Amino acid sequence: MRALLLEQQNDQTLAQVKDIDSARLPEGDVTVEVNWSSLNYKDALAITGKGKIVRNFPMVPGIDFAGKVSSSKDSRYKVGQSVVLTGWGVGENHWGGLAEQARISGEWLVPLPKALSERKAMILGTAGFTAMLCVMALEEGGVKPEDGDILVTGASGGVGSTAIALLAALGYSVTALSGRESNTDYLKSLGAKEVLPRRGYVEAPRPLEKQLWAGAIDTVGDKLLARVLAQMNYNGTVAACGLAGGYLLPTTVMPFILRNVRLQGVDSVHTPLHRRQTAWERMAEILPASFYAQATHEIVLEEVPAAAAALMNNQITGRTLVKIS
Repeated sequence: MRALLLEQQNDQTLAQVKDIDSARLPEGDVTVEVNWSSLNYKDALAITGKGKIVRNFPMVPGIDFAGKVSSSKDSRYKVGQSVVLTGWGVGENHWGGLAEQARISGEWLVPLPKALSERKAMILGTAGFTAMLCVMALEEGGVKPEDGDILVTGASGGVGSTAIALLAALGYSVTALSGRESNTDYLKSLGAKEVLPRRGYVEAPRPLEKQLWAGAIDTVGDKLLARVLAQMNYNGTVAACGLAGGYLLPTTVMPFILRNVRLQGVDSVHTPLHRRQTAWERMAEILPASFYAQATHEIVLEEVPAAAAALMNNQITGRTLVKIS
């Protein structure tokens, strides 16, 4: 099988497409012929070696994939069935989706909703799945479309762009925050009512600022998230799912105790199966057909290392889809 293999030499990570004996696949009760994968921020960290994502080498990266079951010891999955996988440490400590085959635990799989093709599933991928979980967190926090504007940070990335499309389709008024002002038209085409430059959010905030947002989805963290918290409406909810800007949170308790603000963390790696299924079914129902064309750039396996470097340099907009076979 062909696979993108990460190896380490002199403390440097080397990424190269190689032919590998499928007998080297790790243990698992389901084997999948991978047709599509995608490139995520965590993948880019692993492939470029700029993040301590991979501890054991050699490793096949790729934290998500979609394909057809080729063999199964799990009674829930039949040969030929289309499945999707995100999370569970795949591509980090278990060989992942940037290969023609993957062998994994059936516990990690989700049957592909009938309304989604395998290609569309990977246009969504981990980023789309995470965005849907964030939207669900806002809903569960009581945030309704009539409550006011929703802010999406890191809006040009995979999570942000999908979140904008989901929220707009559900009737929310969405404001996008992006460091790339050249993407304004693109973000508005996804459903953003307004696009704000990130430069207005780089300074440390006051403990409380003017109330602007009924809800927010944050992929950045650090001072930017602190400022968003200071600007939340009374009873607002922030769904935090990323740390592209840093892992610190230099805030105060003021938004929480004076404005009843909720900060809800969102993890997509270990999400229980029933919630995974709900999220995938809802994405299949909510997103318009136009989204899959607007938010996607398609590459092949050999192009992944260069695309990973571009993603680390903030040069990628939307989702990068990887055609495996």
